[in-house]
Amino acid sequence: MTTKDDIDDSSAPLIEHLAELRNRLMWALTAFVVAMILCFVVAEPILDFLLGPIEDSMRALGDPNPVMQYTAPQEYFFTLVHISVVGGLALSFPFIGYQLWRFVAPGLYKNEKNAFLPFLIASPVLFILGALFSHYIVTPMAMTFFLGFADASSVVSAILPIVSDAPIADAPVVPKEGIDIVFQGKVNETLDISLKLIIAFGLCFQLPVLLTLMGTAGLVSSAGLAGMRRYAIVIILIVAAIVTPPDFMSQIVLFAAVYPLYEVSIFLIRRIEKKREADLRAQGLWVEPEEDDEAEAKAK
Repeated sequence: MTTKDDIDDSSAPLIEHLAELRNRLMWALTAFVVAMILCFVVAEPILDFLLGPIEDSMRALGDPNPVMQYTAPQEYFFTLVHISVVGGLALSFPFIGYQLWRFVAPGLYKNEKNAFLPFLIASPVLFILGALFSHYIVTPMAMTFFLGFADASSVVSAILPIVSDAPIADAPVVPKEGIDIVFQGKVNETLDISLKLIIAFGLCFQLPVLLTLMGTAGLVSSAGLAGMRRYAIVIILIVAAIVTPPDFMSQIVLFAAVYPLYEVSIFLIRRIEKKREADLRAQGLWVEPEEDDEAEAKAK
């Protein structure tokens, strides 16, 4: 029969785990706040870096002096705060991940730790690769596509009196039909586009980590993923249409970047399965699959 003392003793480990979780969360929160403050100090250079693709696109379309604007007194300040929050989270993520690992690791076996640790390292690396791919390839392509609809000559004619040595009043006025349509972008809206693309591509590049973890846990197999290629192509195209701007080229670029990662996942899971089979054979625990299942796997 369970006594009151037994209940009190069994609750002690839970309280210790909760106390440790609280301490880990406090350290993680402190790291995030410190990183956010540091990012706020250099928020303006970060903003210049994030707006680099649209600046290059505007210059390529004939605007020698790109200008962005904000329409509310507090808008620029909160834009810098937005940058510091996202940058602080990215900067502190390794430390936050380490704290989560220190909390979870004691409950794992040695082989589970060895299996999980590579994914913990690969995840931020792949996110950074996705973010760089978005910033240097996709965002400039999207900005050039959208801004390319404007008439470059109208942009130049609108800013010519500003960059000219002659006063604005003395600038020649060339009458023409129609209305000049020029781009006057808002800082926060343009920044949102860049950040959304960076986050979207960073998450899409996590596909090998997710699928390989599922393969390690036995939730998916290399043969099953190989047989799902046609569905994977459709799903990746749908995701590309959702997370990228509505232009065909950005969607194709995302598909061309993500689908090879799907094939890499199949290759990694196949290696894990072969290693698992070799270990079981060495222990004499391997059971040959039935002929029907083997034929089906080969067919896929």
